[in-house]
Amino acid sequence: MYVLGIETSCDETGVAIYHSSQGLINHILYSQVDMHNEYGGVVPELASRDHIRKLVPLIKQLMHESQLRSVDIGGIAYTAGPGLMGALLVGAATAKSLAWAWRIPSIAVHHMEGHLLAPMLEENPPEFPFIALLISGGHTLLVKVEAIGQYQLLGQSLDDAAGEAFDKTAKLLGLGYPGGPKLSILAEQGAPQIKFPRPMTDRPGLDFSFSGLKTFTLNTFNNSEKTTQDKANIAAAFQEAVAETLTIKCKRALQQTGLKKLVVAGGVSANKQVREFLTEMIKKEGAQIYFPRLEFCTDNGAMIAYAGSQRLAAEQHQELTIFARPRWPISELH
Repeated sequence: MYVLGIETSCDETGVAIYHSSQGLINHILYSQVDMHNEYGGVVPELASRDHIRKLVPLIKQLMHESQLRSVDIGGIAYTAGPGLMGALLVGAATAKSLAWAWRIPSIAVHHMEGHLLAPMLEENPPEFPFIALLISGGHTLLVKVEAIGQYQLLGQSLDDAAGEAFDKTAKLLGLGYPGGPKLSILAEQGAPQIKFPRPMTDRPGLDFSFSGLKTFTLNTFNNSEKTTQDKANIAAAFQEAVAETLTIKCKRALQQTGLKKLVVAGGVSANKQVREFLTEMIKKEGAQIYFPRLEFCTDNGAMIAYAGSQRLAAEQHQELTIFARPRWPISELH
C-alpha cells in the first residue's frame, strides 16, 4: 500500500510516499529557514501561511515525480503534534480533505514517534526493543521502546531542550538563525578551554536540564573579551558539555534497562560531536547505535509516511474530524 506522508509541524514542509513492501518511494522537503532568518527565529503566523502556499504544490510535484495517481494511494499520514498549532492545522486539514476526496483512511502521527522511527528507513534498521534518545529543537527525551506504540518515558528535559539550548546559545554569540548548525561550525574553530558543567549528571535519574548550562555560557561570554576566538572557544566548550551530558544519560539508561541498542534521532542527532561521543560510548558498552541519515534528522515527510504506514497496517485510522495537538506527550501513545 502506498502511504502519503505530510509534515508541517514547524518551519519545514515535508511530503513523502512510502510503500509497505517497496519502502520509501520519494520525498520532498521545503525549508522556511531563509524566510525566518530575517526575524532571528520562527514566526508562527508566517510559518502557517507558507505551509498553505507550498503544501499542495509539493504534493502534486511528489505524485508526478513518483508516477502515481490519487487512486494508487491507500492512506494518508500527517503530523498532528506536537508543534505550532497553525502549522499543524494546515497539514491536518489538507490530509483530511484529500482522504475524504480520495475515499481512503487517514492517520494522525505523533511528531516524535516519526523521529523515533526514522532509523527504520535505513538498510540496517534496529530491532525492538531499544532505547531511543530523541533530541529535536523542542524536545529531549529518553524512551524505552518495546514496539511501535509501546513507549516508556525514562527521562526528559525539565526546562530547555538540547536543541533550544543550542539555538539560544548561538543567538547569544550573535550567530543568527538557525543557531544550532552555525554554533557547531564555529565550535570546530575553538577549543573547550573552560570546563562547562554537565548538568544533572552527578545525581541519579535520567532527566535533563540545560537552562543552567545556558546561564553558565552567558556569564562566561560576559566575562570574556568577546573576540571571535573567545566565541569559538565558548561554542566548543558548550557543545562538548551537551554531548557529554547526553552520553552520560544514555549510558545510564542502557545499563539500567540492560538493553544493548540505542537509537538517536531528531535534529540534534546530526551534530558531529554528539554522534562521536555516543558512538565511542556504545563501543565501550559493547552495544549498537543507530542514526537516521542526515536528511532525515530534521523534520521530514518520510518519517511521517513510514510511521503512518505502520499504524495503518495495524488497521488504525481516524474519522474525518481534524485532529491537532500542539502539546502531546509521547507516553499517551499506544
